[in-house]
Amino acid sequence: MNSITTRSALLAGLISAVALAGCSGMSRQERNTTTGAVAGGVAGAVITDSPVGAAVGAVVGGVIGHEADKKK
Repeated sequence: MNSITTRSALLAGLISAVALAGCSGMSRQERNTTTGAVAGGVAGAVITDSPVGAAVGAVVGGVIGHEADKKK
């Protein structure tokens, strides 16, 4: 993996973390969904080095984050 991709992924993660800091009005499940989508998107971009991988990672991460806190 090249250094530009790594820096881009880290920058995206940092920007997302700062943006999420302003989400205090969200429910716990909404925060988990958003956090999962951001983490999945960054991981997908780093692993696949493509926008499609980032999109798939964001969707999968969002679903996992949404389902993680559901009461059974």
